[in-house]
Amino acid sequence: MRRKVVVRVPASVANLGSGFDAMGMALNLYNVVELEETGNGYQIEVGGEGEQALPRDTGNLVAQAISRLFEVVSYPAAGWRLYLKNAIPLQSGLGSSAAAIVGGLVAANAIAGYPLSLKQVLSLAIAMEGHPDNAAAALLGGVVVIVPAESDAAAPEYLYTCFKPPAGLVVYTVIPEYTLSTKMARNILPEQVSLKDAVFNLARAAMLVMALRDGDWDKLDAATQDRLHQPYRAHLIQGLEEMFQAARLAGAYGAFLGGAGPSVVALGPPGSKAGEVMRKVFLANGAEARVLELQPSPYGAYAEITAL
Repeated sequence: MRRKVVVRVPASVANLGSGFDAMGMALNLYNVVELEETGNGYQIEVGGEGEQALPRDTGNLVAQAISRLFEVVSYPAAGWRLYLKNAIPLQSGLGSSAAAIVGGLVAANAIAGYPLSLKQVLSLAIAMEGHPDNAAAALLGGVVVIVPAESDAAAPEYLYTCFKPPAGLVVYTVIPEYTLSTKMARNILPEQVSLKDAVFNLARAAMLVMALRDGDWDKLDAATQDRLHQPYRAHLIQGLEEMFQAARLAGAYGAFLGGAGPSVVALGPPGSKAGEVMRKVFLANGAEARVLELQPSPYGAYAEITAL
């Protein structure tokens, strides 16, 4: 019996300022992965974001994830058709790579009859993506805190918790026309930081979790502040600190770099002009930009499967 599965997988924003490499939030902006067994070769179609840029062969990240899961579970996939409907911008700091990997893994796991648990799928996604915060948020939804149980292990197990923030929080996301390499943004970070800066972030990350969980929005300005990554990446996004300040003056609860960038994110109430004022700073620095008014997605990747 041939099967077809449709997976909806959310965008995600990592770090959330102070939660560097440990926190992520799913957003209500979704890619759709349609995977259908055909019994003869493979075919890949792409629509939406990346329609002109993404490969239609084995270089496609969703296809790689599908093949990887079929290999792990020894599923005899004779052929399949893949159709991608993408809404998440590429290389923007909104987890497009994580969404591609998670979408492919979840789709393949459903086609194969769910041989892997959620935790096993997450481990595969992290191994492929390399960034547990985005992968966990895309798979699990909500706000996720994730840490390796044994940080020095070659293949660490991960501990994670997730929760749905209260309603009423808008995620104003400003995406410039240019992209930024995550690898480059990571390579500029120092290997060591001062104890003072480490404690600064530790305290604020703890407050960030509590503030998002409880809807204690007035603490988000302090809770999203960071000294571990944003100061070192600021020169890559012209006007970054000016954007943070403009967003706060426009009523945002807090503002931060979206993942490694170049997106800039402000958390605020409905009706805030935070996104628009940040866009104007991008424009003043010579970059066109678009504003997305998003919300936290309570749901992670979700699969619906039908028999053909």
